[in-house]
Amino acid sequence: MSSTATAKSKSNKKSVNSSKIDSDILLKAYQLMCTAERMAHTYDEFKEVCSKYVHSTSRGHEAIQLAAGMQLKSYDFASLYYRDESILLGIGMQPYELMMQLMAKADDPFSGGRTYYAHPSLKRDGFPTIPHQSSATGMQAIPATGMAHGLQYLEGQGLLEGDNKPIVLCSLGDGSVTEGEVSEAFQMAVLKDLPIIYLIQDNDWGISATGKEMRAMDAYDFAAGFVGMSRMRLDGSDFIDSYQGIKKAIDHVRNRKGPILVHAKCPLLGHHTSGVRKEWYRGDANLKLHSKDDPIIKFETYLKSVGITAKTLKDLKQSAHELVVKDYEYALNSDDPALASFDKHEFEETPIIEEKGERKPKGAEKVVMVDAALHAVEDILKRHPEALFYGQDVGGTLGGVFREAATLAHKFGDERIFNTPIQEAYIVGSTAGMSAVGAKAIVEIQFADYIWPGINQLVEELSKSCYLSNGKFPIQSLIRVPIGAYGGGGPYHSGSIESTLLNIRGIKVVFPSNAADMKGLMKAAFYDPNPVVMLEHKGLYWSKVPGTGDAKTFEPDEHYIIPLGKANTVLEANKDANNSTAVIITYGMGVHWAKAAAKSFEGRVEILDLRTLNPIDWDAIVTAIEKHNRAFVLTEEPLLNSFAESLAGRISRHCFEQLDAPVEIMGAVSLPAIPLNVDLEKQMLPNAEKVKEALGNLLAY
Repeated sequence: MSSTATAKSKSNKKSVNSSKIDSDILLKAYQLMCTAERMAHTYDEFKEVCSKYVHSTSRGHEAIQLAAGMQLKSYDFASLYYRDESILLGIGMQPYELMMQLMAKADDPFSGGRTYYAHPSLKRDGFPTIPHQSSATGMQAIPATGMAHGLQYLEGQGLLEGDNKPIVLCSLGDGSVTEGEVSEAFQMAVLKDLPIIYLIQDNDWGISATGKEMRAMDAYDFAAGFVGMSRMRLDGSDFIDSYQGIKKAIDHVRNRKGPILVHAKCPLLGHHTSGVRKEWYRGDANLKLHSKDDPIIKFETYLKSVGITAKTLKDLKQSAHELVVKDYEYALNSDDPALASFDKHEFEETPIIEEKGERKPKGAEKVVMVDAALHAVEDILKRHPEALFYGQDVGGTLGGVFREAATLAHKFGDERIFNTPIQEAYIVGSTAGMSAVGAKAIVEIQFADYIWPGINQLVEELSKSCYLSNGKFPIQSLIRVPIGAYGGGGPYHSGSIESTLLNIRGIKVVFPSNAADMKGLMKAAFYDPNPVVMLEHKGLYWSKVPGTGDAKTFEPDEHYIIPLGKANTVLEANKDANNSTAVIITYGMGVHWAKAAAKSFEGRVEILDLRTLNPIDWDAIVTAIEKHNRAFVLTEEPLLNSFAESLAGRISRHCFEQLDAPVEIMGAVSLPAIPLNVDLEKQMLPNAEKVKEALGNLLAY
């Protein structure tokens, strides 16, 4: 296809360029401004086609965006927002490529027709890396800061190739800075002195809300509260001011002088989006006011003042317009995505497909689950210098509130094992940025009940990245979450959350019931190139809760690994004509309740430990039901609308002809929280006696 080629003029060599910016850069910037302007007009002129899918343009923001895009290096990283088409033109993307995304075409270079215009996912030689991000109303600040965090870590460990000093550019609209997650990102950037530029483009509008309605101060003033954040104001409608300012910001970060926020004031000359057109909410007076700062008119005036001829500018504009016309036709007539591709790339394929190592090596000693997890992480850190572990209270001397990271900081140093602020969103979302730059993060949410502030990042960033980037950016992320009731933990330390997690597509969920499985699954979760949430039952950690002695097992060797998605039969039943038998399908604490209950029905109860809830071992479930014709789904979660209810419904639908009785199901009573009083807790939760009674009814049906 065609590409943007800057016209040159002999008169340029004679011009007096007071900005000290190379004339070729000035002319290229002008041509790209005209290209972006013509693209916006084209989308309006052909809105029957171009507004089929919602889009936004960079009209009014061209100067600051080109100033940034044209100065990024191929080894840099960027996280952009939905108005940043001129940054994409500035790094070398062609109009037809953006137009193919606009029209959701097969050859959309970012997502293959899956995501919105100017939502890039770019991994291409010679270009900055732009990982997937969501619709970017503040959420991208955390993954972007995670990229800077990961780069700093790898650089400090001597793991970056070459002598380059990569930086991260995080582009945000000013309205998004009011998001709490942006504050978390700023906090970590100054706390860790990270190599990142936050480019804030302020056009004084949200959608239909003005800046005065949305904020008490702009982003520049807001950032003053983050001690260590350098700040800069620029006229975002002036290319010269923008280019020189961005150069200073890049040099500042490239020289590792800490994070910087650049606040650029811009006019909004286009619609908020094609779905919210400017004429619906903006008066003529506001539009005229913004038009006075049109970057193209300003730039033309400047270029003429330094000797660029009117003919040169006319030729550049004509060339840009011709390119847009040609590229529009090319994109319009390009192929739509193949319908058969719609479900590709939910997950990247994992290399762990079979069980390896010794589960019970010679001379092995028994180990509790919490130590098996600790030893697994230690093995990983020894083998993989790109791996690091962080979360609340996991670093330093304590090593986690359950001692699940004890000694790690002493062995591997505070750069690899460290405490974070109380920032669940950052803990979760930063792993997306870490993954994009090649660092491999193991993180911990202190209690399952605390995960909710991180759910936005888990849903919008981690779970969607592989699918919406068309497989280019799977996110390797291992998130450890202590879960479950353990006697008196109360309403904020005892909850079970797996059903919520299992409604998030694009993540894997693991729930071991014993030490050997913990170690093998932890390794598999680390090597999986997708986001994995490891649910670790607090009541099983130390085998101190009555009836959980079997959670303590012989410790497997350092090579032991279990593929995700493979259930384990922990107790077998003997099928015969004289006695009914049943299979209990469970996981976590349920395995131990089931084992205790099964002692009253010797030989008649099989127990299937799922171990992984997504992907689930459906084949093992069907095989067990075909063998025993009775099924019992057991969970610790409140039952109503739970994963367990869903699984029971699926069994009823698909295994109806094999069942001799309705599917039994048991979980906690459906209440908002677990009470503090231990007797009330017992009343709410399942236990071995309750399971025994229900199991007897099922076998007698």
